[in-house]
Amino acid sequence: MVTGYFIISLLLSCTSNPEEQLSLVGLEEPVEIIRDKWGINHIYAANEHDLFFAQGYAAARDRLFQFEIWRRQATGTVAEILGQRELKRDIGTRLFKYRGDMTREMNHYHDRGAAIITAYTEGVNAYIEEALKNPQSLPVEFHMLDILPQKWTPDVVISRHQGLLGNIGAELEIGMAVNLLGVEKVKELYWFHPKDPILEMDAALDPSLLKEDILELYYAYRKSVRFTPNDVVASYRGKNSASLYEEQLNGFRDSLSIGSNNWVLSGEMTVDGQALMANDPHRTIAVPSLRYMAHLVAPGWNVIGGGEPEIPGISIGHNEYGAWGLTVFRTDGEDLYVYDLNPENLEEYKYQGKWEAMSSILESIPVKDSETVQVSLKYTRHGPVTFIDSVNLKAYAVRCAWLEPGGSPYLASLRMDQAKSWDEFREACNYSHIPGENMVWADKEGTIGWQAVGIAPLRRNFSGLVPVPGDGRYEWDGYLPIVDKPHEVNPERGYIATANQNVTPANYDQWDAIGFSWSDPYRGDRIDEVLSSGGKFNLEAMKALQVDCVSLPARILVPLLSELSLQGKYKEALDLLTTWDCQLLQGSVEAGIYVAFEKQLKRLAEEKFIPEKAKGIIEDLQMKRILDWIINPESVFGPDAEGERNALLEEAFVNGIQSLENELGYNMKEWIYGQPKYKHTYMIHPLANAVSPNWADSLNLGPLPRGGNGYTPGSTGNNDRQSSGASFRMIVPTGNWDQAVGTNSPGQSGDPESPFYDNLFTSWAKDEYFPVYFSRAKIDSVAADRLTLVPD
Repeated sequence: MVTGYFIISLLLSCTSNPEEQLSLVGLEEPVEIIRDKWGINHIYAANEHDLFFAQGYAAARDRLFQFEIWRRQATGTVAEILGQRELKRDIGTRLFKYRGDMTREMNHYHDRGAAIITAYTEGVNAYIEEALKNPQSLPVEFHMLDILPQKWTPDVVISRHQGLLGNIGAELEIGMAVNLLGVEKVKELYWFHPKDPILEMDAALDPSLLKEDILELYYAYRKSVRFTPNDVVASYRGKNSASLYEEQLNGFRDSLSIGSNNWVLSGEMTVDGQALMANDPHRTIAVPSLRYMAHLVAPGWNVIGGGEPEIPGISIGHNEYGAWGLTVFRTDGEDLYVYDLNPENLEEYKYQGKWEAMSSILESIPVKDSETVQVSLKYTRHGPVTFIDSVNLKAYAVRCAWLEPGGSPYLASLRMDQAKSWDEFREACNYSHIPGENMVWADKEGTIGWQAVGIAPLRRNFSGLVPVPGDGRYEWDGYLPIVDKPHEVNPERGYIATANQNVTPANYDQWDAIGFSWSDPYRGDRIDEVLSSGGKFNLEAMKALQVDCVSLPARILVPLLSELSLQGKYKEALDLLTTWDCQLLQGSVEAGIYVAFEKQLKRLAEEKFIPEKAKGIIEDLQMKRILDWIINPESVFGPDAEGERNALLEEAFVNGIQSLENELGYNMKEWIYGQPKYKHTYMIHPLANAVSPNWADSLNLGPLPRGGNGYTPGSTGNNDRQSSGASFRMIVPTGNWDQAVGTNSPGQSGDPESPFYDNLFTSWAKDEYFPVYFSRAKIDSVAADRLTLVPD
């Protein structure tokens, strides 16, 4: 345990010639911040308040523009700077705002949560006050938009706007699909498991009234902020053109495509005999990075790792006792309710045979270049009303488990940060309501464990996959205690691994709280294949597995391609695959040929199997469903099943080759996977499409070549330009904390003028790691700068 006396001694010994010293109102004692050469701030404080004050200060210093946009998203004030087009976003934000008791809310995340979160926001505000003393020194984005940062309050921290919240979009989509196609056809197209869901629509509903507009306000407040040339001042302004940023934002409509990997190994499986944790969460690839790394040291705290910059604490990392990581465990915490309205009063809905009044909240929303807009937000007993159909006398509301106390994403990691054992860690997991996650743990005593978390409504008589009447017949029967969700400790196989696939044990008995939709199994199956292969693993093997690009779909499909009778250039291309090892390596022509084919196969399968009348609703099929049909063609391909299947494979392969010729030319040697035109990373700053080309070039990063795709452990998504994947990774051997490694692309800072804006971008694109040092001696040896904060 690090004592206050020890910290103060370190401060005094290291601040005789500090590079920078600042006096701040609000601090109680001196704090030292050492930034290492990779950009991680190691914060040493003498007490808990100062620790989180300094974390807020340092994070805001690195990510001030990101913080300001987050604040506006959280408070519903984006229209104040971007005008009328963002009004619906702000209405949605305020409609879904947490409005419960703030003290209860903050203390859910930690026994001293209110004090911690308040200290954090005080630190953020301390930096904002400092920055406003010299506005010319603000990051360039503030000058481009002609805005200034504004102060934070704790309700900004606990906002849910950025969370992985639930399946409400899929619920509406499935309901619309059932209306058009019927239950059995929908079950054929979607990959529901491990149990058979109830999809029959209640007879009291008119499913023909379902439309995407019903969730417009929900979608509006959840989307990323986009900027246009008219938003920026003239001296920075560019011409509006085809937006690569829009492509990046919209590249993953299907939430099941966003995933993560984690695993923990017992000492029996490692070369050094110590347990190990590895985690690479997959989210949007962006600049600045979604993740932020820090090291927090104070009495009772010594934790290092990554999280989201606007949230206190560490979500993924380790302390002195154990290491932990997360992936998404699909948990459905949302439902769409449909109500009959009183024709005499559209603010009354029928519940249990009686008219019940909606509650209302009045809000004033400032709008740039326009008058302030007054809106009346409506709520039923189930939740926010997103749409009122006055013609058909219907109202629609979203019930959100995440609007319960404790629904702010990742904040419950504050309790995990201080866990000293598996039992303490599992108890901390009991407070992690959102998102649904697979939390894994490995400690220096050799224990490994897994606990699924996330607030899980119990639905006794419905699946949660289609809208239901809000008349009282479809209610949640409370929530399943998180510790009763699937879990495991020290299995005989010696490891635990999750990758967003269904990992619920077959003998689990709380199925009313388990969802039906999961990611494709290929990443998880490949990880299992490697970890169950025998032998012992070292750190280098774990790095290799995190960036592994072996494609299990390719292993299935390439042998089937060998049965085709192709000629000329098509046979020449196919012959290259006969000895291919199915690795989607950057620089590989074989990978280039295969991925072009795979893309065309998915496109043709969706064109063939999604009925025409549902194509505007069901936009994609999971690869697992497509491959099931390919492997068992008699299920969908008609009398000449193998012949029709092979015809589809041939058409996809021919189309794939033609697409390569069109994009990369006729020379097969140029069909390389991982190049500016084909599988690369190019990080687009949110303002890049609004400013002039010269400014855009200074904000954007890349292109750099990449390998892998969305079905390989080293997940890079299924777009030619990577839009999702692991910008942050960490591997922690518990026997020696200084051996931990990680990465966080493109850098720790969001300020384009900072040397830490893009210093990690190239090494990340090359799948390289840097040391994540924990001991003071190692940290001092790689210090880039030192900042001492003292009370004013």
